[in-house]
Amino acid sequence: MHDTRLEARIEAAFAAGAAAVGDPASEAAFFELREALEAGTLRAAAPDAGTPLGWRVHAWVKRGILLGFRLGQMTATGADFTSIDKHTYPARRFTLADQVRIVPGGSAIRAGAYLAPGVVCMPPMYVNVGAYVGEGTMIDSHALVGSCAQVGKRVHLSAASQIGGVLEPVNASPVIVEDDALIGGNCGVYEGTVLRQRVVLGAGVILTRSTPVYDTVRGEILRATAEAPLVIPEGAVVVPGSRAIQRGKGAEWGLSLATPIIVKYRDEKTELSLELEDLLR
Repeated sequence: MHDTRLEARIEAAFAAGAAAVGDPASEAAFFELREALEAGTLRAAAPDAGTPLGWRVHAWVKRGILLGFRLGQMTATGADFTSIDKHTYPARRFTLADQVRIVPGGSAIRAGAYLAPGVVCMPPMYVNVGAYVGEGTMIDSHALVGSCAQVGKRVHLSAASQIGGVLEPVNASPVIVEDDALIGGNCGVYEGTVLRQRVVLGAGVILTRSTPVYDTVRGEILRATAEAPLVIPEGAVVVPGSRAIQRGKGAEWGLSLATPIIVKYRDEKTELSLELEDLLR
């Protein structure tokens, strides 16, 4: 259960608009929210079996994150490498007690992001404010975890994969990657897409709200709706594919559009191919 008093303070500070800038009470509420996000005790979205999606978006937390940008003043930090950003969102600092492995080489985790013990960060990578990364997950080189994205336990985000972020609209669902998923290299998961547990994305798969996904195993076409994001079923193995354009010049010229295809669901052979993950952690 979240602190309803903190929620009320954040909502009041956000509603105050420009009047919140320089107000000690507003700043105190924001920094308390940022600390709770970093501790993992507060999330922009959290599992909730009582909702149709199985997740509940906490819009007030997003408003609190946006409040931090409003309150922040531009400041320069660093010595050998200078960054200039809002003072409310510096790079996070970790200690051995956090049990997060950050390999040298230019990675950054912004303040207000949570990384659980056992997370491995291969350089260079970036995690933005409001993101939640679960225990044992690996974030590989050139990977991005966007603002408020929710990534589960034992996930592998392969090199150059992009997990999109969202702050506005505040009630929009962020990208959600559930436990034990494998995201291949150069994949992009955007616009609130949900990957259920144990999903595998082959290299180069792009998923958005406007992307239809063709399930060749179950004979279905998966799409986002006005009420719900694109949801990839548990254990699905998704690879890049194409579909022919049926009309106009596209058909005349023999063109095709890229589209993801579910070609199978995870089985023992798929599990064996993922055993290497444990050796890398």
